[in-house]
Amino acid sequence: MTPASYLDLHQEFSSEIEEEIESILERLGPSAESVRSVVAELLCHQKMKYPLSVLPLVVHGVETGSPGPAVPLSAVHVLWWTSACYLDDLADGHGAHTPAGLTPHEALLAAVVTGHVLSLKAIGSRRIPEPVRGALTDEVLDCGITAAQGQLGDMRADVGNVSRNSVVTAYREKSGAPFGMITAMAAILAGAEAERIDLWREFGSVFGILWQMFNDQEDIASGRNEDLLNGTVTYLFACALEDAAPDIRPRILDLHAGARTSAASRSALTGLLLTPAVLDRYEDDIHKFRDEAHRILGDLGGDESHLPVLRQLVDQTSRMLVRPGDTAG
Repeated sequence: MTPASYLDLHQEFSSEIEEEIESILERLGPSAESVRSVVAELLCHQKMKYPLSVLPLVVHGVETGSPGPAVPLSAVHVLWWTSACYLDDLADGHGAHTPAGLTPHEALLAAVVTGHVLSLKAIGSRRIPEPVRGALTDEVLDCGITAAQGQLGDMRADVGNVSRNSVVTAYREKSGAPFGMITAMAAILAGAEAERIDLWREFGSVFGILWQMFNDQEDIASGRNEDLLNGTVTYLFACALEDAAPDIRPRILDLHAGARTSAASRSALTGLLLTPAVLDRYEDDIHKFRDEAHRILGDLGGDESHLPVLRQLVDQTSRMLVRPGDTAG
């Protein structure tokens, strides 16, 4: 039966993805028992809320009609993002809860091994033909550099000079690069031509921007407000600052600085971010990225039993989760 959504596809393949990850850990051998143990703790601790590990499955399905051969790449996705999310929490300084049974230093080491060693180990799966392993390895290594560049840009952002364009650049690097990596890897595994591989990488990059904007909204809607606590410069913040009247701009910057320690500042800043004018601008830009993702999918074409999964995922990711009047928790 053709999957109706990415959640259906995940339900179909989740056990295979887990088995693939277990196989990677087993291949480390008996001398790496401690490594296996700390990685297993991190994987259990850092569960992904949304199972986007299906992305390489869908891309491979679009290219060939068969998603199954891309299961090792789904393992790469899980390993890479498990590491990245934990390291991101550490960099932000809030919300990085150490997995039970591990010290902070053990958890940090587990994150480095998981994302930057085991992701490469996954490419050695017997299910991946040897001739494409070099190209897949290059994708992982290139992504690591680009994503680090984006994360550094995020951490070093000059809040006073932030713009929507500067935030998109950071999003394209820190979130777009990993999604572009995994979609390009799936296309490489499927034997796609270079032009199609580049298109899949661009689709993943645009999708990564959309996903980051979705994640930013969810942070506010959930009441976690980790971006405000961390002083993160989000696209929504850039929309508010770019369009602010000269007499309001200093207040926005002051509230942004105070939001790290003051609940009153977080609440006041949220109110300014969630005005109708700011949200209209934000929604218009989300729709532009959504339309770009759909345009790329239209140019790609492919197996029509799998393309709708990606179209639905783009639309779901492009929803507005915050509205005027919402308040900080």
